[in-house]
Amino acid sequence: MSEEGRSGGDELRADCARCFGLCCVAPAFAASADFALDKPAGQPCRNLRADFGCAVHAELRERGFPGCTVFDCFGAGQRVAQVTFGGRDWRAEPRSAQQMFDVFAVMRQLHELLWYLTEALGLRPPATLRAELAAALAETERLAGGDPETLLALDVDAHRATVNVLLTRTADLARARDGGGVDLRGAALVGRDLRRTGLRGANLRGALLVGADLRGADLARADLTGADLRGADVRGADLSDALFLHRSQVDAARGDLRTRLPGRITRPAHWSHLPLAAVRGSRRGRRR
Repeated sequence: MSEEGRSGGDELRADCARCFGLCCVAPAFAASADFALDKPAGQPCRNLRADFGCAVHAELRERGFPGCTVFDCFGAGQRVAQVTFGGRDWRAEPRSAQQMFDVFAVMRQLHELLWYLTEALGLRPPATLRAELAAALAETERLAGGDPETLLALDVDAHRATVNVLLTRTADLARARDGGGVDLRGAALVGRDLRRTGLRGANLRGALLVGADLRGADLARADLTGADLRGADVRGADLSDALFLHRSQVDAARGDLRTRLPGRITRPAHWSHLPLAAVRGSRRGRRR
């Protein structure tokens, strides 16, 4: 789950202890490499305990649920549970369950936008754009504070489209500081070897990088908004200055001790912890 928050606060940081397991109930899942079983929308996962905790949380990857480890609600879960519905859980009040699940889907999108807008402001855009981003942040926060009926009536796609224009402008300006880079927005790069592709300042917004080979890649100022990094090999890659890189993307990738990350993102525990000297030694051995 995400550890980032707005202005040093916890609003955009998932706090599962204050939620009602909404991400374990509301969405539908199909059995796949990311989720070990089929689960209809609105039906609790079989691993959800009575206290809304996960019975296999410490072994999710080993049990076939890696998708759960990289899902992030951006703090929407506890907001819906504790603020929008005032602490009334769906088990105690089953009549409100479906409404709560539907609201969660909307709130999650709004909180994701809040995270992106906060990141955009941190890139120090020009004053005019900064004012527009701040206004969009305030408006998104206002919308997130609505009651269930107002939230469900919201055209969240239209609001997202408006915000995305500002986020794209911000990213393009940041990328231009390095002269810009290759435009691979939305590109299907599944399994591609990108080690020799210049990606510094690249536009990888929405790119499908599932299983891509990014070993040693320089991704400084590359826009990774919404890029799918599941299984991408980022061993030795420099992600320290990548734009809009979220913890969930890092968790979904495969890295090692040489992978450089932004200071706000902790190195995932499941990444390789082979000592750097041993890694270099094994490579020398292979070259012989």
